[in-house]
Amino acid sequence: MASSIRINNMLVVVMIISSLVATCSANFNQDFDVTWGDHRAKIFNNGQLLSLSLDKTSGSGFQSKREYLFGRIDMQLKLVAGNSAGTVTAYYLSSQGPTHDEIDFEFLGNVSGDPYILHTNVFSQGKGNREQQFYLWFDPTKNFHTYSIIWKPQHIIFLVDNIPIRLFKNAESVGVPFPKNQPMRIYSSLWNADDWATQGGLVKTDWSKAPFTAYYRNFKATELSSNSFSDSTLQSNELDAYGRRRLRWVQKYFMIYNYCNDLKRFPQGIPVECKRSRF
Repeated sequence: MASSIRINNMLVVVMIISSLVATCSANFNQDFDVTWGDHRAKIFNNGQLLSLSLDKTSGSGFQSKREYLFGRIDMQLKLVAGNSAGTVTAYYLSSQGPTHDEIDFEFLGNVSGDPYILHTNVFSQGKGNREQQFYLWFDPTKNFHTYSIIWKPQHIIFLVDNIPIRLFKNAESVGVPFPKNQPMRIYSSLWNADDWATQGGLVKTDWSKAPFTAYYRNFKATELSSNSFSDSTLQSNELDAYGRRRLRWVQKYFMIYNYCNDLKRFPQGIPVECKRSRF
């Protein structure tokens, strides 16, 4: 009798956890819309693979059919190979309007042999200017790699192949707005930004190399209801000691720009959230 009670209790716990966490592995045909670029955006393999292309006439882009509020977003990308100077592959979450929230990955192309720059930013209530930039420790054009965003009321974590590269904490207690009220869609685009993307615009796009193409696969969204964040079963989304060590490793060896250290940009003092502990 006691064992059957324990089993029933375990089933109840499993059902509760399942109601709090909803995981969706996407089919691009079902879960995304191509929003611009016409034939330059293509979906292959029964919805399992998507490509965006850029030529001299136009780039291309897509967005999710639905919005998300809190959770984890994973997407595998293989970036434009060869001479990608002037191109930007953007993959981000965003709401709409003048007070929009946004969480950005942007991949800034470069001439052959030079590394991509991974540009990250966080907007809250229409205000951004929170850039951090990184080199990657691999060639992102050779194979697919996973780029993830964990978005919770307490913080935002950017991850590459499940290694945290950036932690943006909720600093509302000191007056810094935090994205937590506006649901966001997933967007991605491939476009020409040779006025600024590569070496500040000094290196222009070589259109003889067009079309430029990036590939996407294995999208997964894990949604968390707002009342589930204190549940002990979800602590895998927190930075443990190992995650904090990996974050320090990335920021020590691969970070090339941090707005919090840009004293020339903020002569009146660095933003208040930069004064708080990173971990």
